[in-house]
Amino acid sequence: MYLRNNMVWLALLSTAVLLSLLYLWYTVFPGTISGESVKYFTVEQVSQGRQYHRILRLVYILNFLIQGAFLFWLVFGGRAAALSSWSMRFMGGSYWGGVLLFSLILWIFLSILNLPFSYFSSYYWQHRWGFSTQSTGGWWLDYAKGSAIELFLFTAGVILLFWVMSRFPKVWWLIGAVLFSVWLVVQMLIWPVVVSPLFNKFTPAKDPGVINMVQELAYKAEIPVDQVLVMDASSRTTQANAYFTGLGRTKRIVLYDTLLEQYPPDEVRAVVAHEMAHWRQGHILKGLGWGIIAVFIIWGVLHLVLAQHISRGMPIGPPILPAVLLLILLVSFISSPLQNYISRKMEKEADRVAVMLTGDAAAAVRLQIRLAGKNLSDVSPAPFIEWFSYSHPPALSRIADIETEGAADDIK
Repeated sequence: MYLRNNMVWLALLSTAVLLSLLYLWYTVFPGTISGESVKYFTVEQVSQGRQYHRILRLVYILNFLIQGAFLFWLVFGGRAAALSSWSMRFMGGSYWGGVLLFSLILWIFLSILNLPFSYFSSYYWQHRWGFSTQSTGGWWLDYAKGSAIELFLFTAGVILLFWVMSRFPKVWWLIGAVLFSVWLVVQMLIWPVVVSPLFNKFTPAKDPGVINMVQELAYKAEIPVDQVLVMDASSRTTQANAYFTGLGRTKRIVLYDTLLEQYPPDEVRAVVAHEMAHWRQGHILKGLGWGIIAVFIIWGVLHLVLAQHISRGMPIGPPILPAVLLLILLVSFISSPLQNYISRKMEKEADRVAVMLTGDAAAAVRLQIRLAGKNLSDVSPAPFIEWFSYSHPPALSRIADIETEGAADDIK
């Protein structure tokens, strides 16, 4: 096959295998628990947090390896070419019919492989630890809605990919990168108002205390806050959280109803200040910018792998699709440490600015302790696991940084 001797594949595959083995090793053997942990958490809390996340990490890495192995078998075992030939014949020789049938079969197989891992991690394991409040029927309904959206976007992406490759064989990767970057922007605009409401209910915050607190923090941060929404998280989980999302008119802060019900006002204030700090520091736009850079890198690597085949004017057939998916899977996995490093820096900055806005480091520390305890966070992860997969600093690091920031403010 035209991809067989490409050195890019060798580099990507060997790096992914090495990182997978290290991830497995440090998941099974995370090392000793930090002595600093018992200053804020009980030994039982730390142990339970490790146990809860150990299984989830094993599920994650096994899912990655199985998906990767299946795509590898398709690409390098000749199965993709055979399935492509069958799809074309079944559709009476229609090029687009064969592409769409091949894509549908590929999506179905990948979904079947992913389903048991998704069910275990997001339903069974959450019920096992008392986090999920969702019924079996409710979980399957969410899964069906998510799958329908995924299939629609996957099909649209496949059609666009093959059209661009066929129409612009010299610069297809640049056009593809630009179009995908535009989609990232559009997605951030429409997702909060079109997709998220399909899964949860969002209502404007009505508590006068919450509204006044948000207005006070917004005034200090010198930013306009149009929407603070409460999400019915309790319909699915007992865990508490908050997040910021959207762009322009769709930008909003979302608070879990579990947060408002289970946490005292000063800790809710610390959460809102943290999310507002993301807003104030421009983290949405910065994250979008990094995402666009990543898109161009991925499409550039795709160009290295596929350019020789496409530039020769050879037919652009369905077997290219599993190669594209495998490459995206590998690049995304290998770049996880960089993605998470950038995210951790933003989270650390948001913690610092939040303390500056509230002037209450003690509440921020209590919040981190309560969140980590209730959500069974792994507060003492192996350094490799933290480096590779933590999008937020571990609880102990956040507590130490917040206390340092609070001490600095006291000196001032």
